[in-house]
Amino acid sequence: MILAVAGGKGGVGKSTVALSLAAATDAVLVDADLGMADLPTGRGPDLHDVLTGRADPCEAVRGGPVRLVPCGRSLAGARAADVTRLADAVDTLADEFGDVLVDCPAGLSADVGVPLAVADACLLVASPHRFALADAIRTRELARELDAGLVTVALNRAGEDPPTAAVRRALGAPVVAVPESDALRRSVSAGDPVAPSEPSPAGGAVAELVAALEHCR
Repeated sequence: MILAVAGGKGGVGKSTVALSLAAATDAVLVDADLGMADLPTGRGPDLHDVLTGRADPCEAVRGGPVRLVPCGRSLAGARAADVTRLADAVDTLADEFGDVLVDCPAGLSADVGVPLAVADACLLVASPHRFALADAIRTRELARELDAGLVTVALNRAGEDPPTAAVRRALGAPVVAVPESDALRRSVSAGDPVAPSEPSPAGGAVAELVAALEHCR
C-alpha cells in the first residue's frame, strides 16, 4: 500500500506522526516536502537526487529504526527536482519494499497533489483548532479528487477533551486522538519513533492508527 500522510496546515505534527507510523508498519518513509523537509537526513543520495535522475530510488533508502528516503535540504536541490518523477520513484519503492508512506508537503500546492495522486489512500493529520480544521477539509477534498481515499484522521496534540466527534463529522472519517507527548515531540530530531507497544497514551494512539490502516487493506 502507498499511503500519503497529509496535513492542511504546517506545524500540525505531520512528520512526527508519519515517522512513528512508518516504524510501526515497517514501511519505507519518503520525505516529499521538497521545500521544508523535517525528517533526518544523513549521508548519501536523497530525494532531490532521485528527482533529478542522479540516483535510483532504492539507493536513497536509509536504514535504521525507520527505512527512510530523506528529502535533501538545499534550495538548489529543491529547484532542480522534477516532482513529476515522484510517482515513478514511489512505485519503484513499493515494488521493492512493499508499503510506502509519503510525508506530503503542507498546504495545497502542486507538490501536494503529486503524492496524493500516486497514493492508494490518505491519512490526514489535523490540529484540534478550528482554523486548522478548515485547512484539513480542503486537503481532504483534494485527496478525494485524486482518488486517495481518507482512511483516518490523526487529531494531533489533542487535549483532555478532544473534539473527535466534531472532527469525524467534518471530515467523514474515523478519528484517533494523539495526545501531546514529549516522546513524540522529540522523535523527529532524535530519529527515535514512538512504538505502538509502548505503555503510554502516545504508544496507544500509534497502535490505533496502525489498526486503522490494517482495516483498510
